[in-house]
Parts: sequence; structure tokens; C-alpha cells
Amino acid sequence: MENQHSVNLLYISYYWPPSGGPGVQRGLKFCKYFPYFGVQPGVLTVDEKQASYPLLDPSFEKEVPQDLVVHKTATSEPFEYYKKLSGKKEIPYSGFANQKSKDSLLDKAFKFVRGNMFIPDARVGWNKHALAEAEKQIDAGKYQAILTTSPPHSTQLIGLKLKKKFNLPWIADLRDPWTNIHYYDQLYHTALAKRLDQRYERQVLEQADALVVTSEDTKRLFLNKPINIDPDKIYVIPNGYDEDDFIYPSSPPEDTFLITYTGTIAENYNIDVFLKVIAHLQSVHSEINYKLRFVGKVSEGVRKRIEKTGLLGITEFVPYVPHKEAIQYLMQTTILLLAIPDVPTVYSNVPGKLFEYLASNKQIVCLGPVHSDTDRIIDECGAGRLFHYSAYDLMLDHMTQTSKAWKINPNLDLPVMNHDQYSRRVLTEKLAFVIHQLSEKQSSSL
Repeated sequence: MENQHSVNLLYISYYWPPSGGPGVQRGLKFCKYFPYFGVQPGVLTVDEKQASYPLLDPSFEKEVPQDLVVHKTATSEPFEYYKKLSGKKEIPYSGFANQKSKDSLLDKAFKFVRGNMFIPDARVGWNKHALAEAEKQIDAGKYQAILTTSPPHSTQLIGLKLKKKFNLPWIADLRDPWTNIHYYDQLYHTALAKRLDQRYERQVLEQADALVVTSEDTKRLFLNKPINIDPDKIYVIPNGYDEDDFIYPSSPPEDTFLITYTGTIAENYNIDVFLKVIAHLQSVHSEINYKLRFVGKVSEGVRKRIEKTGLLGITEFVPYVPHKEAIQYLMQTTILLLAIPDVPTVYSNVPGKLFEYLASNKQIVCLGPVHSDTDRIIDECGAGRLFHYSAYDLMLDHMTQTSKAWKINPNLDLPVMNHDQYSRRVLTEKLAFVIHQLSEKQSSSL
């Protein structure tokens, strides 16, 4: 790719440092490695002073390349009104992980307003500001291609309008499903709102020059919709890990069998079987000091299930921490717990944290759908086991054998695994190839 001409790409993303979360990491790492592959990015994002970020991680600001041009705009959003009216200090997390297990009447009202007055989502108020700046930059001849990344899926409507006006190559990066996202039914859409949202989704899927998704299952999900999409324009580029982030040595405790989960865990993450297994092992293996550690936002319902299983005394809850600190927690554990929401669209869900779990070379115990992309990735990398949500006997046998191995050697780290294809540099090269293909196609048609 070294001999190809350089393409100036306008990377449009609502989430950008100092926002936290996996969506920020994806864009940040792409922009870090793009120049190695003949793509010169510029970022269009929201001014952090006006943004509605559920999570903050200022440490990401240190990773923004010094020569990267970042265009920031104002926005018009309802979240300040939400906090004033609801009396809550936080805005909703992804999947409503910071909401109570049962909606109050006020919660239902807010979700109804969110699902019907703000389509596709409550950050759509950023679009007019972002569009004005994008048009200004493109008119000045600064960019030859556009990439919009979502969620929020309203960002894709910016790309849709820019495509119609300028006819530049446009890539829509959809990190999550749209109308099939696992918490979609919690938004109380009316039939009219659903139809409008589905229309927006269809327009983006059909009119983008290329679609990038994070899993094969998401690709299948979109192709099964009653819309006209060329399968060859959908590229699977999963999330990944950056080798530069893994600078800490592995240091699992010698006297404690420590099981760590990092990230958000919401109500529909069904870890009941795992909790029952640990409760059983704790009762029959008193010589082993089991400990659970959750790093990030844990929903009230999950906390109650931990308490009900009698494991609250051995469970540590660590609030959201900066990304580098989260990686340190990965390196300091015995094994890692991973969970996928127990919902109908679960097959398309490949958690971004999976790839950093892989890079840690720790054993993974996962609760999720058998034969899914997550199951395949864990298996192909020899990184542990995925169990169905109801597979108590299988998980008990696995954790019993793992506990016996730990008694012989407290360091259960795996040998370096087959996960190189998930490095951020390799994944950026794949995306850069798509950008160059579209740019060359555009040039040849002029």
C-alpha cells in the first residue's frame, strides 16, 4: 500500500477524547495508524464542553496524535434537561446499565420521549452543527473521503447528507446494530417512530459506498433485512487491541483465585450460572480463596443477583477507571469473566473487551450464545471456553478443573495465542485498503 497516493479522510465521530469507552478507542486507534497506510485523517467531533458523554477518560487525550487536525463543533441536546427533571447526576449508559432494574413511571416517560421525539437518538441535535463544519471543510478541498462511525446512529445521517451533496466516497462504520440493538424495545417506540427509524437505517445501508461492521453476525443481520445491499460492500473489521497498551507484566495473585470482569454489565447480562458455580466451589473448596472483581459500571440488578447467591462478601466493585488502569487490572488477575447480553440479537454482539482479554493471554470464561462469533474467536485463539447461559454442569466441571490446576500453579496464563489478526495496526490496514479502493474507483469514474 506504500505506493498508493495519500487520501485525506474526514472521520466523523461523536465520541472522542476525553470521552471514554470502546467506541472512542476504535476511532483513536484508527487515526493513530492510518498514516502508515496512506490515509491522512482529520476528525470532526463535538466540543467536549457541550457533549453528553456517559463516561469520561481524559487519559485518552494523551494518545491523540499531535499533528491530527480535530474540528470541534457546538451541539444541541436534551440531556441537561433530563438531569434536571429526573434529579439524576448521570445520563443513561449504553444498555441503561446505570438504570434501576424496574423503570419508574418517570423513567418510562423519559424513554418514551427519547424513543419517539429524538430519532434515531437523542444526539441528533449535533447533526446540524457537524454538517455545517463538514461542508465548510469539504468545500475548502481538504478531504476526499468521508467515514461516519456510530452509535450514535444519528451520525450516519450526516454521512447520508454529505454523500448526496458532494458524492464523495462514504464509509459507514456501524459498531453496533441499529434497530436490532439489544435494548431497542426499552425505548417504547410507537409504530410511526419505528418506521421512521427503519427508513433511516435502510437509507444508510443502501446508499453508503461501503459498510463496516464488527462481526460476521452483524453482517448477516443486515443482509437478512428486506433491503437492497450488495454483500460485497460490507466489510467485517472487528474491534481489537493495541500492542502499545500492553506494557504491564502479568502479576496474578498467588494466594487468591481472582476472577475479573471489566466494563459495563447491564441487567440483561445473564451470569447467574457462573455465580452459582462460584458459590458451589467456594462451599466445597474452602482451601481456595476465591474473589470476584468487577471494574466498571455494574447494574443494580446484577448486584442483587450477586448478593442473592451469597457472593457479596468476596466481590469487589471498582468504579469506571481510565483505560490504561483497566488493562492493569487485566494483567493482575487469575482468569477473566466475559458476558454477552441474553437477548434475541445476541449473535451479532462481539464485545470490544474480548480482544484486550485476548491480548492479556489470560484464560477467559464466557457466558453467551454457542456457535456465535465470540465463541468462534475464543476457540480459534485457544483462549478459554464459552458456555451457554444454562450450562451449569459444563461450567462447574471446567471451573473445578481450573481450580485444581490453580492449586498446583497459581499462574494460569496462557502461552502467546493466535490473536495477531486483531491488533489495531492490522485492522487499520484493512480499513485503509477499503478507503483506497473507493478513492481509486471514484477517481477512475471522473
